[in-house]
Amino acid sequence: MELKQVIVVRSDLKLGKGKMAAQVAHASVTAADKSSWKKDWISEGQKKTVVKCSGEKELVELLKQANNAKLPSALIEDAGLTQIPAGTKTCLGIGPAPVEQIDRITGNLKLL
Repeated sequence: MELKQVIVVRSDLKLGKGKMAAQVAHASVTAADKSSWKKDWISEGQKKTVVKCSGEKELVELLKQANNAKLPSALIEDAGLTQIPAGTKTCLGIGPAPVEQIDRITGNLKLL
C-alpha cells in the first residue's frame, strides 16, 4: 500500500515564503502524529504533496471530507504573532494515509 500526505494551503492569504513554510511544517507534523500509518510512511520516504485551495470555506470543507473519511488531519490556526491575525486558518494536513483515500478528497487541487 502506497502512503502519502497532502498539505492544503490557502492561496488567498498571500503569506511570505518563510511563514508559509512554517505553517506547512506545522500541518505536516501535527497530522502525521495522528496517523496510524506514520511509521510505514516514514520508512517509505515520507511522500507528501503541497496543494492550494481558494480560501477558508474550501479549507474547512476539505477538513470535513477528511474527517468523514476517517483520515488523520490537522487544521492549522495561526498564533497571530507576525503576518496575520490570531486564529486565521492557514492550512490543512491530511495523512499520511493510503494514496487512493487522500486523492478522493484532494486529487483535483492544483499544486502550490
